[in-house]
Amino acid sequence: MKRDVVGVNVPALRSHNAALVLDLLRTAGETGISRLELAERTGLTPQAVSKITARLRADGLATEAGHRASTGGKPRTVLCLVPSAAYAVGVHLDRDELTVLLADLAGAAVALRRRPVDLGAGPGSVLDAVTEEVRALLGEVPSGGPVLGAGVAMPGPLDHRAGVPGRVTGFPEWAGRPVRDELAARLGLPVVLDKDTNAAALGLALRPAAPGSFAYVHLGTGLGAGLVLGGAPLRGDRTGAGELGHQTVRLDGPPCGCGGRGCLEVLCLAAVARGELAEAARILGVGAANLVRLLDIDQVLLGGRVVLAAPEVFAAGVREVLAGLDLATPVGLATARDAVAEGAAWLTLAPVFGK
Repeated sequence: MKRDVVGVNVPALRSHNAALVLDLLRTAGETGISRLELAERTGLTPQAVSKITARLRADGLATEAGHRASTGGKPRTVLCLVPSAAYAVGVHLDRDELTVLLADLAGAAVALRRRPVDLGAGPGSVLDAVTEEVRALLGEVPSGGPVLGAGVAMPGPLDHRAGVPGRVTGFPEWAGRPVRDELAARLGLPVVLDKDTNAAALGLALRPAAPGSFAYVHLGTGLGAGLVLGGAPLRGDRTGAGELGHQTVRLDGPPCGCGGRGCLEVLCLAAVARGELAEAARILGVGAANLVRLLDIDQVLLGGRVVLAAPEVFAAGVREVLAGLDLATPVGLATARDAVAEGAAWLTLAPVFGK
């Protein structure tokens, strides 16, 4: 069997090995996976796998789920992840809407709350709304299960490591606000802050059949991209990667809120405002083609509320632009309305699985 992950039999790396095993349990889903298969997939010894799975079972993270016939000898015991063992909160703070979601350990949404907000109302009142909704959501945690933390996704630019927004296009009052630390203090939970597109891309990258490299192109109240290369999100040293919307595609074009002119975002959203969705799709296709040529990615995934309001129009338009440039990269749709909120929960869950 092909080994797609590599473990090491070193005591100091027990948590690393446990994460490898836990991630294989996650991707196996309800079908489960045997200890022998875990050893084959990780390169760990059967003895090491037995010790790890015993600890995971003792911690309530894994459980035995029946038996599977073997080619010889007694049937193999199958192990599964226990999704209810822990939970995480995902927050999508958009320019005009707040979505908060509770996800189980497998990343499945178990509760969701939504309300309108105005990012331009200022950080104080908006963070009050986030705090209120997350606290209400925490009251819906099944059986009082542990909550690992909250992932917060919002428009960029921002500094992922510092947990601080930059000059969000159209909302400069957010620049420098310590959003991550302020929410952590309010909620009493660890908080991770990232761009909305990065969060969505992370969630999509953790699907069992996800391609190794892709661009998630999000068109909603703004335009941006989440980039995944080698199976991991590409953020850049300053969380500046994927600012697709502020790529200049028309010299001396209309001014953009970022301070530039002729940006992809301002041109695309203007076409949407005029009701010219085919033209908006063509403009989006130009940006997607630039990403394909620059990064040689395996797939382009389109998402965001504007795309999902007319998915086939946008998919066809982007495909047409790529085909006209002899670019054979597949174009797909990320159809989940709450892909960003789901991905935000993965900002907290992913490290559990070594991601």
